[in-house]
Amino acid sequence: METGVPHKQFISEPITPIEASFETVSMYTGEPGCPMQFVWRGTEYRVARILEKRKTTGPCRHGSRERYVRRHWFRVELTDGREMEIYFDRQPRVKDVKQRWWLATIVEKEEQG
Repeated sequence: METGVPHKQFISEPITPIEASFETVSMYTGEPGCPMQFVWRGTEYRVARILEKRKTTGPCRHGSRERYVRRHWFRVELTDGREMEIYFDRQPRVKDVKQRWWLATIVEKEEQG
């Protein structure tokens, strides 16, 4: 019996990774490691597992035909069972390093009653 129907909520707010928590496997290939702990709206969240990784690309902004990785996306499951999609912005519009990690969406289960 299903306990709830998934509900995806769009957030688009910055998160603050806990420095010593990054998974390091991706970092060996030059990609950002997913933060396994981060703070959002003053609350600390813990990642239980990474469900999916993907990249989005975009054209060169200086006229060449090359494409560049713009964002590294991670769909993660938290220790409380919720899913979140977070991303690392390689070229943030705001040149503030703290604004490179973002929470895109949260998927929560709604209770049926």
